[in-house]
Amino acid sequence: MQGGVQQQKVLDGEDATVQKLGTGSHGMSSNSEPGLPRFNHNGHPVTRGIHPDGESGRKWLHPWHFLRICVASSSLISKFVNILWPFVPAAIAVHFARPELHFWVFSLNYIAMVPTANLIGFAGQELARKLPKVLGVLLETFLGSIVEIVLFMVLLSQNEGDSLIPVIKSAILGSILANLLLCLGLCFFVGGMKREKQSFDSGVSEVGSGLLLTAGFGLSIPCAFDLAVGTDIDAAELEKLVLNISRSTAVVLLVAFIIYVWFQMRSHHTILHTILEMDEEKDADRHRDLAKAKLTFTECIVALLIALVCVSMHAIFLVQEIEIIVEQTAISDMFMGLILVPLVEKFAEHLTAIDEAWDNQMNFALAHILGSSLQTALLNSSLVVIVGWGLNENMDLNFSVFQAILLILSILVVNNFLRDGESNYLEGALCVLVYIIIAVATFYYPN
Repeated sequence: MQGGVQQQKVLDGEDATVQKLGTGSHGMSSNSEPGLPRFNHNGHPVTRGIHPDGESGRKWLHPWHFLRICVASSSLISKFVNILWPFVPAAIAVHFARPELHFWVFSLNYIAMVPTANLIGFAGQELARKLPKVLGVLLETFLGSIVEIVLFMVLLSQNEGDSLIPVIKSAILGSILANLLLCLGLCFFVGGMKREKQSFDSGVSEVGSGLLLTAGFGLSIPCAFDLAVGTDIDAAELEKLVLNISRSTAVVLLVAFIIYVWFQMRSHHTILHTILEMDEEKDADRHRDLAKAKLTFTECIVALLIALVCVSMHAIFLVQEIEIIVEQTAISDMFMGLILVPLVEKFAEHLTAIDEAWDNQMNFALAHILGSSLQTALLNSSLVVIVGWGLNENMDLNFSVFQAILLILSILVVNNFLRDGESNYLEGALCVLVYIIIAVATFYYPN
């Protein structure tokens, strides 16, 4: 009789799939009597502690399934990016076989970081599906920023005579600008191509906007201090004071990030969870996403480890060539840090957010974009200053006036577009155009 009940449960799960999840919010059958096994939308028994949307129906590691799912990836664009995987061994080989070919070593490793970052994004997305909604988004955002953290730490460890400090500071701001202007603009534009307008909840946009303005204020303080008192004291004393202010600011921003995570995970978890649940119902492709084959928990960890090893190697090889490339080409260290480095480190997150905007999941897209920007502004910038402090490096947050103005104005532009809770392709195009103007100005900025 137990077998008959289980068979009926499977049929219920299949019916729910046909009816696009039927009455169950997670694709489970409506009959959820205690003591009976639960089945998800694909008829797979749900493992304890795993969200039904992320249940793969398998255990451990299956090499063929693992490769097939990773190649298929999460979207068509992400799938095409996997064509770049041959650049990974090529970049490693050229680094060791022909180290004197600096431009080719830099170029190949730069391209090779794209598919490895894409794998981190995909594996993070698969892992996030297995967790509660809010925790999944936070984890996916953190994993998407792993490439950035690795790059910052490699740049800091390779720094000699403070030569790479300007690149690190430019990369911090460049990462924020790439998220707020380029990625958000592309989300608005791509989503607006299919619809007259898209709406998003103020619970996501207002919290992110307020925190971004606070982070921008904090990051600009050392620059303002340097500008205000720079003519009153000698350079050595000023540098020491700015360094102390930067380290204190980094600690405060780190505390702000912890409060922000607590706000999302504990005190206001229910509100954000409800917003994201409602956003999932807008996804026209949700039934296809749920029906796709999924990685097991073990396969997610394996994919992340493989991608992290590759990303770390390419980051080291890339950073070793930056100074030579800046010296031998017309590329300035400002353009390298503000534009080139952020584009590759944020690639996976941008693909995820754009795909969500295309599927009309603007709250998910905003959660990724604003969450990633806040992680860079509050966490990653603080980490690089604190780690530099421990390594006795003069890593500060004293950005140039040009950089500080770009940051504050960009935050104000984005906050203005988020204020009404709606977006369209015009607002998206304007954000992208502003980013292009910044890129042009940065290209001509002298070393």
